Amino acid sequence: MKRLLFLILLISNLFAQNIDVESYYLKNGMKVILSPNKEVPSICLRIFFKVGGKYESPGTTGISHLFEHMMFNGSAKYKPGMFDKILEENGGYSNGSTWNDFTNYWEEFNSNKLELILDMESDRMKALKLDNENLEQERYIVMEERRLSVDNNPQQKMEEELYANAFVSHLYRQPVIGWMNDLKKITLDDCKFFYKTYYSPNNSILILTGDFDKNKAKKLIAKYFEKIPKAKIPAHKKIVEPDQSGEKVITLYQEVELPAVMIGYKSCSINDSDFYAMDLLANILSKGLSSRFNKVLSEEKKLITEAYAYQDQMEDPGLFKIYAQARGEKEFKNLLNEIEKIIEDIKTKGVTSNELEKAKNSKVIDYFDYFKTNQSLSFALGYYEVLTGNYNNLFNVVEKYAKVTSQDIQRIAQKYFNNNTRTIVISKPKSEKK
Repeated sequence: MKRLLFLILLISNLFAQNIDVESYYLKNGMKVILSPNKEVPSICLRIFFKVGGKYESPGTTGISHLFEHMMFNGSAKYKPGMFDKILEENGGYSNGSTWNDFTNYWEEFNSNKLELILDMESDRMKALKLDNENLEQERYIVMEERRLSVDNNPQQKMEEELYANAFVSHLYRQPVIGWMNDLKKITLDDCKFFYKTYYSPNNSILILTGDFDKNKAKKLIAKYFEKIPKAKIPAHKKIVEPDQSGEKVITLYQEVELPAVMIGYKSCSINDSDFYAMDLLANILSKGLSSRFNKVLSEEKKLITEAYAYQDQMEDPGLFKIYAQARGEKEFKNLLNEIEKIIEDIKTKGVTSNELEKAKNSKVIDYFDYFKTNQSLSFALGYYEVLTGNYNNLFNVVEKYAKVTSQDIQRIAQKYFNNNTRTIVISKPKSEKK
C-alpha cells in the first residue's frame, strides 16, 4: 500500500506541474487567476469575495448569504431575470455559495460567450439593483430557507448550537445563514453599505478556467473590470478565541425519534501543520466499512444508526466534530462512553499503518476531483487563495498528507481531544422533556 501511495504522489506531482496557472493584479487591486485548458469547449468564471459569516457585525448576521440571493436580481444594464435567461439561452448556468470565510459566484458557459459574461459580472459588481422590493423578496426566501434547513432540521440545529456555544469570542459562533431575528431587521441601508464595502474589486478574486486564450482574456478582463473603483475596506480584526477551560453540555429537546450527540473539540485551522493529521484522523474514525466508528459502534456494539467525524477547513481555528445517532435510548446511554474509548485507544496506542495508508489513499483520490472539471478547479484555486493566502498551496496538498505519520496521529489526538476544550450538544425527543 505504501508503494501505491508513492506512485499516486509521484503522479499527482507530475499532474500538478502540468496545470497552466497564471495570476496577476488589475490596477484597482482585483486579483486574477487564469488556467486555460482546451480539452472542453467551455469556460468557468468564478469570483470570490473575501466576506462571509465571520465578517458580519452582531445584529446583521446572515447578510452575506442574503446578499448572495440579491446578486441575481438585476443591475443597471441587465434587468431582473436577464442574468439567468441570457446564460441559459447560451448554454450556460450559474450559482453561488456563502461560507464563514468567503462568498463566491460562478458561471459555466460556451467559450465564445466570454465577453458577454464578463460584461454581466462586471455590471453587477459596479451597479447592482438594490431597492426595498428586492430586499423584501429575498429576505422572505432566506427566512424560509432557514426554517427548512435549520429550524426544522434536528442535525443542523445541533450544529448551530454547537458553534454558538463552543465559541465565545470568534465570530465562527454566528450561523452563516443568520439568526432569524437579525434577518428580520436587516435594512436597505445595511445592504447598500455591505455592497459598497465588500463587493469591490480590491476585495475579490476573479478566476477563469477552461477553453480561452490568455491574451484575449486579459484584455477583456481589463476592459470590463479595471475601471471599477476600489473601495476602502475596513481592516478585519483577527480574533483569537480564548482558551476553553471546561466542558460545555447543551441538551436540545426536538421533534426526533432517536437521541443523538454532537461533540466539538477546539481544533486547528487549515493553515496549521496539524490540520492534515486531524483530517486523516477524521477519515480513520468514520469513512468506510473499516472505520473505527463502523467497526466498533455499529458492527460490534450495535449502538448507532449513523456517525461521522469531520475536521473543519477554515482560515482560523475551528472544530473537530463528531456526530452519532443512537439506535434508541438504551444504546444512547453507552454511546458517549464508547466514543471516548475509541479516542482514548488512539491517544494511547495510535493507529495502524494500514488505517493510515488507507486514509491517505482516500484523500489523494478526493484530491484528483479538484482537476476533473472547470468548476472544481476554479473553486479549488479560489478556496486555497482565500483560506491560505496563496492558490499554489493547492498543489502541495498530497505531499502534506503523505508526510503524516502514525506518531503524528497519536500526538494530535493527545493534543486536541481534551474534555475541558470540548462542547457537547445532545438531542433528545421532546417526549423526554420533564
